[in-house]
Amino acid sequence: MSIQTIKMPDIGEGIAEVELVVWHVKVGDVVAEDQILADVMTDKATVEIPSSVAGTVVSLNVTAGQVVAVGTEIIHIEVQGSAQPAADAAVVPAPAAAVAAPVAAPAPAAKTPTPALATVAAPQPAPTATAPVARPRGALSIAAPAVRRQAWELGIDLGTITGTGPAGRITQDDLDAHAKRGGHAPERAGADQRYAQRDGEEAIPVIGLRRKIAQKMQEAKRRIPHFTYVEEIDVTELEDLRARLNTQYGATRGRLTLLPFLIRAMVLAVREHPEVNARYDDEAGVVTRYSAVHLGMATQTSNGLMVPVIRHAETLDLWATASAVLRASEAARSGKAAREDLSGSTITLTSLGALGGIVSTPVINHPEVGIVGTNRIVERPMIRGGLVVARKMMNLSSSFDHRVVDGMYAAEFIQKMRGYLECPGTLLVA
Repeated sequence: MSIQTIKMPDIGEGIAEVELVVWHVKVGDVVAEDQILADVMTDKATVEIPSSVAGTVVSLNVTAGQVVAVGTEIIHIEVQGSAQPAADAAVVPAPAAAVAAPVAAPAPAAKTPTPALATVAAPQPAPTATAPVARPRGALSIAAPAVRRQAWELGIDLGTITGTGPAGRITQDDLDAHAKRGGHAPERAGADQRYAQRDGEEAIPVIGLRRKIAQKMQEAKRRIPHFTYVEEIDVTELEDLRARLNTQYGATRGRLTLLPFLIRAMVLAVREHPEVNARYDDEAGVVTRYSAVHLGMATQTSNGLMVPVIRHAETLDLWATASAVLRASEAARSGKAAREDLSGSTITLTSLGALGGIVSTPVINHPEVGIVGTNRIVERPMIRGGLVVARKMMNLSSSFDHRVVDGMYAAEFIQKMRGYLECPGTLLVA
């Protein structure tokens, strides 16, 4: 019997330190050789750390959320017998689902930049058959944002639920089961719970994906002098055309949302304004413009913000674009997007749909130099030909890197998009 030490392996690509996101084992667990012990996160991907031996976990030397250097001792395992494999030689990290680091991998012929906007999201590990992990009194509850919100709406204290997910994570099934058992917030006799006093506090560690997003957003805002330009677009004719196309071709070619029209307008406008379809290496002082439009689609998922990439958007018609948007968003939301699907974008489109508000100030996906954001469509009175008529209006709120994109060029680019969107037939022939 001996104690085997497993150290943080060298993941490669010059990475010197990583963040341990979650343990899949606890002290006392019996583990098999090659069983996944933990997930760690780099700037580019989530990586699984397997066990090089079979035995019993004696100690965990690193806590979730801790950033450790390569070579740090992370776990001790008691091994039966006298055979002792080398401490690190058998530990080969296995790549898990890629995190959304949309600027991690460059487009062809471009220098690899340091990513600054994480849209990072690795899929949550599947629940195991191990017994629920009881949290010590006063410990933080681990749960996804959607589960936290529903618990708040139901008046349920997450601290009263024992999670069955990895590391004691509270799942949707745990919350549903608790609610079915009659679990709810303490009630006073005759009190209306809509106005019940709430005094709870919850400290949520900023680790893993959320930490990466915070770091990269901060880096983007620190390094890039943003210039935001907002323009009003009349999309009445566009919406009429979309409705007619869906009526005629929806059953055979698929239904079109607004996004394919926006993407097509961006692609056409880029032809005349290549300065916005570019990346700026501010350390080397080099702007690289691209002929190809590798369009990033900012996508909100239950695990965080991701930016899947639609490659060579310039080659796609409206229906092919719609299919590409659907594939990209589904892959991101299901956690099945591969690493190459989440990197290499040259310009980004972001949309909150009906939640888009009137104006927004989108953050540029560093090292790109432009991002186009859409706001919600509102029907309101407009004057046309001296008459007051109802029109469907939508704003485009876009940001540009003012170091390399002058305000005039940014405005001309958006005005070119406006021309295509307000005369949507040109999107089909240009």
